[in-house]
Amino acid sequence: MALHMKQQRLAARANGRQACPAVVKAGRRCAVKVQATAAPNDLNAGLGFEQMRDGIKVAAKESILTPRFYTTDFDETEQIFSKEINPNLDMEELNACLQEFRNDYNKVHFVRNNSFKAAADKVTGETRRIFIEFLERSCTAEFSGFLLYKELARRLKTSAPEVAEMFLLMSRDEARHAGFLNKALADFNLALDLGFLTKNRTYTYFKPKFIIYATFLSEKIGYWRYITIYRHLQRNPDNQFYPLFEYFENWCQDENRHGDFLAACLKAKPELLNNWEAKLWSKFFCLSVYVTMYLNDHTRTKFYESLGLVTRQFNQHVIIETNRATERLFPVVPDVEDPWFFETMNKMVDVNSAIMRMEDSNAPDFLKTLQKLPYQERMASYLVQLMFMKEKECGSVDIAGSAASALTSY
Repeated sequence: MALHMKQQRLAARANGRQACPAVVKAGRRCAVKVQATAAPNDLNAGLGFEQMRDGIKVAAKESILTPRFYTTDFDETEQIFSKEINPNLDMEELNACLQEFRNDYNKVHFVRNNSFKAAADKVTGETRRIFIEFLERSCTAEFSGFLLYKELARRLKTSAPEVAEMFLLMSRDEARHAGFLNKALADFNLALDLGFLTKNRTYTYFKPKFIIYATFLSEKIGYWRYITIYRHLQRNPDNQFYPLFEYFENWCQDENRHGDFLAACLKAKPELLNNWEAKLWSKFFCLSVYVTMYLNDHTRTKFYESLGLVTRQFNQHVIIETNRATERLFPVVPDVEDPWFFETMNKMVDVNSAIMRMEDSNAPDFLKTLQKLPYQERMASYLVQLMFMKEKECGSVDIAGSAASALTSY
């Protein structure tokens, strides 16, 4: 089955076959079918992965740290971007982003070759297991973005056509990424059935402004993750065990452009950046994204070690650079370069490791719950401490009232 949407055709060739999805709302279910199958291979024996059928992996169990699928109040989104409701909506920067998306710089970038499958067959043991998990998380996150952006494009088509086109073109990029990653999973004989995932995944509701805060940070942190891995492997080519990483330099530019568009969305509505509520949510979402990545990656240190990276150094570099980029937009960010910040994050890693050991034990469920309680309370206390830690007043020079604009005023 071919994609119903013209802009998704490249992703369809990578995936196999795909149908147009829509985000679940008000109990409505809709599906996307994506098949990328491969013959069974005993290289996966003993790695702990379940299959729905030959070559198709059972999706990882959802948890607080796994990538989520999002839905939102689309009527409220229309009110944010509608020119009729907001005649003074600043479209200058948004239109500049639109032209960048139309240029489609990566139109012919995601083209595979025969080296992919051959390289996959050489990856074995624990490295194979942890890399398959990395591919699955990445594919799920990209596909989640595709679903959300596509539905936003559909809902804004009449009230805000320029913004709708930008979301549509972002969904094009996300579909390419998801398709490319799912083809990589097929090289390891464990592709995802994204149609099944669309129908059976839990959708998390966020208000539109929260969606913009969170996705801005996700796109920017994705940029710094990809470019850091790419640059490291360019310096250390012996650690590049699979050709996917060679695509990260151009790939991360998609993430950066998406982040720039979402930044323009926030700046077009200054009230999302220039009051006390904006400061509260800016700091909250920064910490949510940073903590989630830090804890997640520290449960998969062997993946980063297989690339010749030190997990802790990699994570701290990515968070610091993402925070510096975010300072140019958000009115407030946590001071991640204060030594206390990462000292607290490292304590959270230790607590999370203890919780995971308890979860994996053979103890009865009721006993596990009791054992985890004091650790969960400790984790909550660290989160509260981070929320009230020293912060940096910053913001965009384009937003009146921000700390950055005050520094440039005469």
